Amino acid sequence: MVCSAFGGHACAQDPGDGPAVEPPAQALEFERTGVVDLWQLFQEAAQEDPRILAARARSQSAAWRQREAYGQLLPQVAASGSYNRTLQEYDVARRFYNGERYSLGVSQVLYDPEVWHNYRRFNELAQQQAAEYEASLEESTVDLVERYFMALAAEDELDLVAAELRATQRNQERINALYARQLAMVTDVLEVSARVDGLAAQVIEARNRVEISREALSELVGRPIVERLKRIGPAPQFHMPPQDKTYWVTLAAESNPVLRARQKAVDAAQASLRQAKAGHLPTVTLNLNGQRSDIGYENSIAPRTDTYVANLGVQIPIYSGGSTSARVSSMYEDLMTAEHELEAARRQVSRETRSAFNDMEAGLSKISALRKALVSAEKSRTAAERAFGLGVMNAVDVLDTVKEEYAARRDLLKSQYDFIMSVTVLRRWSGTLAADDVRQANAWLIEPPVR
Repeated sequence: MVCSAFGGHACAQDPGDGPAVEPPAQALEFERTGVVDLWQLFQEAAQEDPRILAARARSQSAAWRQREAYGQLLPQVAASGSYNRTLQEYDVARRFYNGERYSLGVSQVLYDPEVWHNYRRFNELAQQQAAEYEASLEESTVDLVERYFMALAAEDELDLVAAELRATQRNQERINALYARQLAMVTDVLEVSARVDGLAAQVIEARNRVEISREALSELVGRPIVERLKRIGPAPQFHMPPQDKTYWVTLAAESNPVLRARQKAVDAAQASLRQAKAGHLPTVTLNLNGQRSDIGYENSIAPRTDTYVANLGVQIPIYSGGSTSARVSSMYEDLMTAEHELEAARRQVSRETRSAFNDMEAGLSKISALRKALVSAEKSRTAAERAFGLGVMNAVDVLDTVKEEYAARRDLLKSQYDFIMSVTVLRRWSGTLAADDVRQANAWLIEPPVR
């Protein structure tokens, strides 16, 4: 099957290819019935990853704060009413009477630059949080893909170490049989025994890494991962994208959500600075008020009156003890901080994008070289076994070729996972990583062999 890292199908060699790599039953105690793939875990993580949930809540909170600030630009309407029961006493008499008072007031800001720039600031902050939420989604997606393939790599390591252990044990039996007939040296027997013990320890360590890698996946989805993981299919053929490095760097500068968030932080800081400077400017407010009352001075009884007032208020700040100027200076320093953080993010995005592209180029060359190395290691192991059968090579040298073959197979599998991760990272830093990319990567996975 032809596989492409961008827009096609990409596959990785299954550890079942080549020499038997079936681990002992106790090496796969974690496996249960059922299979789970990358897309299923991605959907679960989107609902359970605390980083995503926190970023989503921050984005929604910022949107509501923006709406709150916008409300300060709209008319403010207030109504009030009171009903009194009054006892009035004189020297020679006393009386009870009722009183009522109702009012309706409308206030509208006509000119208040501080309120306007406050709204602009919260508008930019809302957009910043939206961009940071998008960045959190991409970061979580990359983390999930990385942990998924780390889990596959850990299982590969366990499979290959267990297979190497069995192969070494078979050679140990042959050497022991030859030693019993005095056809092998005791040093070979001891060397092989030491290798068997070392590989047994590596199996235990590899099994622990499998459990740890699955715990890392469980952390993102909020439940134990006990199903078998779908694996990369056989016979992969990876390709570089048609665009060059400059294209991806330019795309990252335009589309990366981290950069958008930092730019919005700069815009918000500029709005805060303008808001602080507006503290030196006058404000104009229109107030309309209507009142009906039959209560006079000190709650005395009075004829019912209807009063309507239109008020145009102008307030001019003259001196506030220097606090307004201090606030302007503080906001200016905050703006400088935001601009420096934007520049730092811009440099990081450019570096990460170039590094991801370089990793892809190096990864393709590494995969090609490791495929050749694996073919050579397989031929070397076959030739060594034949030489051992003819008595022209000792058992330790044969085991060395077996070890080199499994190491080459392990390195090839890991290089394929690394290439796919480089593709994902490049998408992330260029700002184009989306759910469709995860779905496409999931299409590369196939049902794992039944153990």
